[in-house]
This record gives sequence, structure tokens and C-alpha cells, in this order.
Amino acid sequence: MYRVKLATILVFSIFIYFQNYAQEMIPFSSDRWDIVAEEYELIEFNGKEALSMKGGIAYLKEVDFLNGTIEFDMAIPEQRGFMGAVWRLQDRQNFEEFYVRPHQSGNPDANQYTPVFNGLASWQLYHGEGFGSPVEYVFDEWMHVKIVIKGQSGEVYIRDMENPALIIHEMKRELQSGMIGVEVGDFSPCRFANFGFTNEDNPELKGKIKPATDPIYGTVLSWNVSNSIPENLIKDKIILEDDFINGLLWTGIESENTGITNLARLSDLTNGNTILVRLRINSDEDQMKGFQIGYSDRIQVYVNNLILYSGQNEYRSRDYRYLGTIGYFDEVYLPLQKGTNELIITVTENFGGWGIMGKFRNTEGIAY
Repeated sequence: MYRVKLATILVFSIFIYFQNYAQEMIPFSSDRWDIVAEEYELIEFNGKEALSMKGGIAYLKEVDFLNGTIEFDMAIPEQRGFMGAVWRLQDRQNFEEFYVRPHQSGNPDANQYTPVFNGLASWQLYHGEGFGSPVEYVFDEWMHVKIVIKGQSGEVYIRDMENPALIIHEMKRELQSGMIGVEVGDFSPCRFANFGFTNEDNPELKGKIKPATDPIYGTVLSWNVSNSIPENLIKDKIILEDDFINGLLWTGIESENTGITNLARLSDLTNGNTILVRLRINSDEDQMKGFQIGYSDRIQVYVNNLILYSGQNEYRSRDYRYLGTIGYFDEVYLPLQKGTNELIITVTENFGGWGIMGKFRNTEGIAY
């Protein structure tokens, strides 16, 4: 009797496991897919039924995915393109994304993890380790891709299923379940086949996830942020009038530990491509303070309503290969008066990431 009960429990446990964690394969011919794209068609390619798509997204309408695995085959052309997978999709403007860059095969930026907020990807803000990795691709042949998602971390396997090609140490969107699918940019088409997924509470991650580092000394960890406005309302203004500043809607936003503040969290480009960020600085005396700035894409810096500096860091703004990625590449010296001072920076977005970061060389004699 004991053995019978034990066997029954074992069979039931196996049934529950496979019910919860078995991989579900969804052919692209299924009506469970919602496909919105410039071009797409169902084809046969290299022996597989496939979706060929360009300039769009295909997602499973009724899937609620938080943790687990996403797997598919993809065949990419040997030309410039951006194609991959999306997960935890809330709508077509908000999701997590991984894509490959065929034209960068073997280079450090051969692929990219990025969050998408309000329709704005942020690859200029999130680059380097944990966001992209060098991978050699094959072209016009099937490559298998597996993405493992667990909490705020993940791994991407490309061709080699034993070792992750990319370890995503920290995803940037809030932990929220959503839909899954595939996406392709406007440049080149991609073919997808054998799409499957597994919902799993605690999938195994093989790589070592690095914990978030503490902020660097002097980093600004919060800003007061305006609503978005058209750039032409602020461009080349020498003086910011009080009436103009007070007429904006202001809210607080926290920076990441790195100092990066992703402004797309708060706004899209519908009402304008420029946001003002504000920091009040109390100084013990009249003094100059070095302030390092990272930004994307364009800024104007004001202290106590007077312009001090303007800069440009957008894609291809410095040479044809320049990516416009964010970093502490610029420094200004703030002429602070004794008492309360107001630092305002206008941040204008073109594409690729809407962000600001700042830190003081030293904080002696100031509070902010």
C-alpha cells in the first residue's frame, strides 16, 4: 500500500511539473500570434516553416510570462539589421528586449539587451558588459537562441547551449509579467522558426550574476524633472525666465546606482523631445565646483538661470562611427554663490536613449 501511494504521489508530481514547466511550441501560423509589421509572410526556409518579418513585432496575445525560457531559431542576413526577442511585454511600447546586430558579428556590440520604455529603446544608456557581447554569427542559416529569465537577471544562449553568450546582470524594467514574442527593425528582414517557451518559477542560471555596485562618491541620485516640451522652446536660450520654469510640471525621479537616469521612464516623444532636470545646491560660500556630466543626446546647462554650457552626444555627431553612448565624457565648472543655487539641464532626445547622469568631483562645502 505504501509503495502504491508513493508511486501515485510521484506520478502526480511529474504530471504537475510537466503541466507547469513543459515547453509549449507555438507555430507562427497559429491565430494566437498578433503580428504588426511593414512586411511579413509565412514561408518555408531551409526545411522549416518560418515567419519572415521586417519592421515589426509578433507577440503571443494570451501568454503571461514572468520567469522561464524562450527558445527559437533565427536566420539572419549578412547586412545591417536588428532582430531578436521581447518579453514581459505590457504593450507595443513597453517591454524587455534582446536583439542581434548581424553587421557587428564578432564585435563587442554584436548584440544588445535593452529595456524599452514608452517606445524608446535605451542602447546608448546601457552598453558594455551585461548588455552586449562579441558573438560570431552564421548567415542565412538557422541559429538556435535560448533566453533564460529569472527575476531581474537573465542569460542568452546563441548556437552554444552550454555556455551563455550574454549574461544580463540586471534588467531595468520593473518586475512585471507580460507577453512574449519576436521583433525586427526596419533595415533587414529576419526569419524565425520553432518558437517555444516555458513558464518556470525558478529556472537555472549557469553564469555568475554580479550584484549592483554602490554609487560612486559625488553621484547625483535624484533629480526634479519637468514634463517634455519641444526643443525649439528652449534651444539656444541664454536666460531661463522664472515664469517659464514655474510654468512647467515638475516631479521627482530616482537615478540608478550608476547615476544614469532614464528619462524615457516618464515620457515619450509625443509632446516634445526635451526634458529639463533640476538640482538645488546649497553652498557654504562662493565657489567653483567641477561637475561631470553624461547625457544622451543634447544638453544645455544653466546655473541660476544663466546658460553655462551646451553639448552634443548623439549618434554620429562626432564621426560616422560614433555611437553616442553615455558616459562621464564632459565636465563643467559650476559658479556657485553662497546659499541656494539652481542647476538646470535641458536634455533633448533624438533616438537610442534619453538619459542624464552627473557627479561632483568633491562635495565639500555643498549639499544637494
